Amino acid sequence: MSAAMIVRLAAPGDLLRLPEIEVSAATLFRDQGVEVFAGETDETPIDFTPAEVWAPIMAEGLLWVMSEPGGPAGAFLAARIEEDRLHILEFDVHRAHQGQGLGRRLLTFAVDEARRRGLAGLSLTTFRDAPWNAPFYASAGFAIVEGEDARGALQAYLDREAARGLDPARRCAMILRL
Repeated sequence: MSAAMIVRLAAPGDLLRLPEIEVSAATLFRDQGVEVFAGETDETPIDFTPAEVWAPIMAEGLLWVMSEPGGPAGAFLAARIEEDRLHILEFDVHRAHQGQGLGRRLLTFAVDEARRRGLAGLSLTTFRDAPWNAPFYASAGFAIVEGEDARGALQAYLDREAARGLDPARRCAMILRL
């Protein structure tokens, strides 16, 4: 049951599960007809982050998972401290666990963690037009930032995404100020 899921720091044994969670979550885009990368089809392999990329983030204590005690991870949130914010790099809930409030619980945990660390806020980049992206974050208090407010690390993230083939017109940076 999802109610029994807890948030905990990721352990080395969780790393191999993270790409599976990321790919599972990404299938929601295809199921809803949302094109992530230009020209992709249902047969295009879903882009995911290799497990080893998360190892240094885990070592920094900035990778959290949700799981039943002793069970496999069903969701994860990876972050980095950028400027004075906890920047969310990746945040995914496995399709088998979506719609049960786990994402909101994990996001609330990240907000509390940023407060505990004395940070000024949280930030992320996301799709403007997918209801489980920018509108979800807005419902949690994040606001879209543009122009001067999206400079520095946030603009660098948006630029890297555009270089990977994500449509910059559909992407946005968001900040939750604490």
